[in-house]
Amino acid sequence: MTDHQTLRPAGEDAHTPDRGERRYSTGFGNEHSGEAVPGTLPVGRNSPQRAPHGLYAEQLSGSAFTEPRARNRRSWLYRIRPSAAHPPFARVDNRGLRSAPFEETVPDPNRLRWDPLPEPAAGTDFVDGLWTLGGNGDARQRSGMAIHLYHANASMTDRVFSDSDGELLIVPERGTIELHTEFGPLTAPPGHVALIPRGVRFRVELAGAGARGYVCENYGAPFELPELGPIGANGLANARDFLAPRAAFDDAERPVEVVNKFCGNLWAATYDHSPLDVVAWHGTHVPYLYDLRRFNVMGTISYDHPDPSVFTVLTSPSDTPGLANADFVVFAPRWLVGEDTFRPPYFHRNVMSEYMGLVEGAYDAKASGFLPGGGSLHNMMSAHGPDRETFDRASGADLVPQKVDDGLAFMFETRWPVTLAGQARSAGHLQQGYDTVWQGLERNFRS
Repeated sequence: MTDHQTLRPAGEDAHTPDRGERRYSTGFGNEHSGEAVPGTLPVGRNSPQRAPHGLYAEQLSGSAFTEPRARNRRSWLYRIRPSAAHPPFARVDNRGLRSAPFEETVPDPNRLRWDPLPEPAAGTDFVDGLWTLGGNGDARQRSGMAIHLYHANASMTDRVFSDSDGELLIVPERGTIELHTEFGPLTAPPGHVALIPRGVRFRVELAGAGARGYVCENYGAPFELPELGPIGANGLANARDFLAPRAAFDDAERPVEVVNKFCGNLWAATYDHSPLDVVAWHGTHVPYLYDLRRFNVMGTISYDHPDPSVFTVLTSPSDTPGLANADFVVFAPRWLVGEDTFRPPYFHRNVMSEYMGLVEGAYDAKASGFLPGGGSLHNMMSAHGPDRETFDRASGADLVPQKVDDGLAFMFETRWPVTLAGQARSAGHLQQGYDTVWQGLERNFRS
């Protein structure tokens, strides 16, 4: 049994007629359920001879039937029309979207940083506004991940998107987005993340004039909460803070373009109805919303800087325990109290590859140049860490308790090198001379 939470979409009051307050079920990995019309969810069975109210029963499997129960993802949907009722799909322009395997460029050991995406052309929606930075693995082999950004200034009108290649972790940076999914709506303002499972259809509406943010496309095992180990039973991202939508449906009898990402390319078909027509559902393969400021940060209360793994929100495990296909890490507001400790992130070379993004404010390892909406890539074993200004300031700081609450940064981390898409290698917003942030770190040692 789950309880419910209410979240009012950003910029709205309680009397907003279109969206109003959102009601959600709580818990991550739960067996959730919902019905938009009472009596439409079958009781005691999944596929009755005649589903209630003339609906069609349909299972959506996000895992193989025989995967272990703890990792088995599936949902039963009770919809106005079955998903099978559609015309053929045809290839459409991929625009700025790319997919693994990434073979336009060779993996690059250099440290790279980008400014935010430039303004899009008028009428650009979420799908057309997707722009791929790079990734690894192979979407057709269900391994690896891709890093995308989006910049949109129009809602998706009579258009629906789904991704057969992987699940989508969406990180809004500017502008609230309304995600209308087969399971119901999610309202995702900046500071929240939304997780759309593989194959789930959704439409993105903008709550304001524009929206910008980041997307991790996870081809591998679905994201799950990390093990807590010696931390114990509580901490980091608590399962009860994840929100699943309540059932809602679109009973539309009009042409709707359905765009599907399949094996790296976009395909589209025009339906004569909306596929967001699920009236009731139950299962574990469901979308989620999470407020990053509810992350229960763990850190030192004595000395030294803990490894950034303590900031992991979600992880996609690989066949090697502890070595993630992809991790999502957040640097949320927290207190720094370590004694005789260099408090910003330390200098580091890592077997994992790290893409950093910034939702708001500043990152405590970079004094300037790292902008909200921008990002940096430090591929495996590339040396990185605080810039000169940050190092000098932190080395001489008075180590009183310090609250870090003026920024919200995150990281997509992966076990394999991130190979750039050609458009990211030649982008006009790729910063030139990023290496100079470490110039001036002079020799202090004298023998």
